[in-house]
Amino acid sequence: MLKCIAIDDEPLALRQIAAYIAKVPYLELVARFNNALEAQQRLAAEKIDLIFVDINMPDLNGVDFVRGLVDRPMIVFTTAYSEYAIEGFKLDAVDYLLKPFSFADFSRAAAKANSLYELRHNQRSPQEAPSEALPRDKEYLSVKADYKVSLVRISEIVYIESEGEYVRLHLADGSTITTLFRLKNMETALPADSFMRVHRSYIVNLRAIRSYIKGRIYLSDTEYIPIGENYKEAFQSYIRQNFRNL
Repeated sequence: MLKCIAIDDEPLALRQIAAYIAKVPYLELVARFNNALEAQQRLAAEKIDLIFVDINMPDLNGVDFVRGLVDRPMIVFTTAYSEYAIEGFKLDAVDYLLKPFSFADFSRAAAKANSLYELRHNQRSPQEAPSEALPRDKEYLSVKADYKVSLVRISEIVYIESEGEYVRLHLADGSTITTLFRLKNMETALPADSFMRVHRSYIVNLRAIRSYIKGRIYLSDTEYIPIGENYKEAFQSYIRQNFRNL
């Protein structure tokens, strides 16, 4: 059971989140607040697993509130303003819900948080070190996930997404594997000639790229990942060196 709090200065939005939480069997609403300052006091007194927090609030906005937390729970940002999404993901938020969002959207965010919670509690005890995803040979990675060790063919990895202390491997068959591992360590475990860090939260298989435009790398007609400002020059250099412009 995930102990949650909800923070939103709009009473209607706060009631909706509370109603959604009540429908999810593994969520427990401990408290709800209409400002982040009151929530800070509750967090100092009680351990919370998950916070649903609006971004655009008076006195203390959601981003600054989360940035100031020392022992940070999992975070799901909720807001009516899409321009705040990048700031939210910079703080390793579990998810970002754009108002008005449906129960299906909320449920997916909750399920993602629950998966991360289970991984943290089932894969590692206080004495254990983080799970390592090490090269088995030139073709495979050995990845600990879901109570077993999976052998993942490197060429089948389309891209890798950071989720705080975890990474999610997106595979060619559409499946994903989440494991306790940091993206910077995954970067060193992969062959540099076929994988590139293109964002603080993403590594892409260069052979899986279909097209790119305006800061986006397309892996299919509809699926894309962003190119971070600090990585654009290296990516453009790779394109110039390996492809002929027509």
